[in-house]
Amino acid sequence: MKLADTRTIAAPRADVWQGLLDAETLKSAVPGCQEMEGSAEDGFSAVVVQKVGPVKATFRGTVTLSDLDAPNSLTLRGEGKGGAAGFAKGDAQVTLSDTDDGQTLLTYEVEAKVGGKLAQLGSRIIDGFAKKMADQFFERFQMAVEEEEAVEAAAEPEDAQTADAAEEEAPRKGWIGRMLGK
Repeated sequence: MKLADTRTIAAPRADVWQGLLDAETLKSAVPGCQEMEGSAEDGFSAVVVQKVGPVKATFRGTVTLSDLDAPNSLTLRGEGKGGAAGFAKGDAQVTLSDTDDGQTLLTYEVEAKVGGKLAQLGSRIIDGFAKKMADQFFERFQMAVEEEEAVEAAAEPEDAQTADAAEEEAPRKGWIGRMLGK
C-alpha cells in the first residue's frame, strides 16, 4: 500500500526538522501511542494501541530514522508486533522545503505492510486504515509543531514588553481632553 501527500506547516523548516527528531512530538503525532522513548540517533521504542476493523491490538515496536539529510529529508521506519493480531510496518519518506511565505512544505510518501490476522481483513479495510493513520499522523504532527511555534511567538522579547509598559504609564487623555486637543 502506497500513499503520498503534502502539508504546509506554519513554522520554519529548522523547527519542523527538530519536531521530526523529538520523541515527545512524535508520541503526540502517532495515533494511539501510549509510550515513546529513545532518541533520533538510536531509534525509538513505542507502544501503540489500535483497532483495525474488529481487531484491537497493542503493538510494541520501534521507530528508526534513516537517510538523514538535515534539514531537508529523512525516512521514518516503523515496525510493530501485535501478538496474535499480526504485525504492521511501514516507511515514510519525508521531504521538507521552504515556501515563499516562510512556512515549510512537508511532502511524504508512505508504504505500509501488514501480516497475520490484520492481513485477513482484506485490502479495502487495511488500505483505508493505513491512509487514515498516515493522515492523522501528519495532521497531528503539524498541529504539534505549529502549537510549539505559537508558544515561542507569544513569548515577546523583553524590549517589546518594556515599550508596552511605558505606553501604559503615559498619561492618558480623557474624552474631553481629546475633544479639545489638550
